[in-house]
Amino acid sequence: MLSRASVVARCVSLSALLASGSALALELPLPPEGEDIVGQVQVVTAKYEDTFADLGEANDLGYLEMVAANPGVDPWLPGEGTEIILPTRFILPPGPREGIVINLAEYRLYYFPEGQSVVHTFPLGIGREGWGSPIGQTRVTAKTPNPAWYPPQSIREEHAAEGDPLPRVVPPGPDNPLGPYKMGLALPGYLIHGSNKNFGIGTRVSHGCFRMLNHNILALADMVPVGTKVRIIDEPYKFGVSGGRVYLEAHAPLESDQELSLMDKHATVINTLLKRDEDPTTLHLDWEMIRDIIAAEDGLPVQIAEPQPALATSSIH
Repeated sequence: MLSRASVVARCVSLSALLASGSALALELPLPPEGEDIVGQVQVVTAKYEDTFADLGEANDLGYLEMVAANPGVDPWLPGEGTEIILPTRFILPPGPREGIVINLAEYRLYYFPEGQSVVHTFPLGIGREGWGSPIGQTRVTAKTPNPAWYPPQSIREEHAAEGDPLPRVVPPGPDNPLGPYKMGLALPGYLIHGSNKNFGIGTRVSHGCFRMLNHNILALADMVPVGTKVRIIDEPYKFGVSGGRVYLEAHAPLESDQELSLMDKHATVINTLLKRDEDPTTLHLDWEMIRDIIAAEDGLPVQIAEPQPALATSSIH
């Protein structure tokens, strides 16, 4: 039985040949009906001056997903010639493929334009501890270029307590934390917007809003009409099918602040699997591989099962 490391290495090697080192195209073709995986993992060779923040910005990846996919590599000085995995293969989030879907656990937004067989995906900064981003369904209510920022009283009090008082209004410009564009949501106080600090993209850094790289928010705003549905979920474990095989993609749960045990994580994975349409008893699941994936939490889709004939099933236990 192959180890998770061997499977990932083989997947990366094959994908690197297909990707030829190019940056992630923000527009990815949707897979065939009944399949769930888009994109390809890529590998780039670091230059002396590269950092994960730089490589992430250049390839539309967040900081933490770069760190998770490259364990043991120094994110601030990977080193000349170091091979860096770009985790640009994704299991699409569960549920309807329409409008905007935000998955908090992977710090990522997916946009499914109506009538097109493509998906656009972008990294996000989300709410930090104590200022968590909401879960639920909403819609885009407004689009505003070059917005001014009116800091809420709670944020002004927080900054004042830290010796960094804020004005009542921050005008548009390079010092504006909303960046060049904002999209209002039908959730009072929450926005999708750009940023004047790119490092926070792909981390828990905001007061609950969704931060994007400035070139990403401009691209998204150009495509998304007012009224677009927005679905916000928190799914650290995503299952998907490709070529008849079942894959698992694991991210560190946001509840890690509460130090979830490995048993808790296994229970969450099983419950997530049971929500899927296929009968788990028709799958020959590689539980050793599943345990390795849960432990690694590297955000890379890895094969865990192949469908089996109904008379040759193995039960979950």
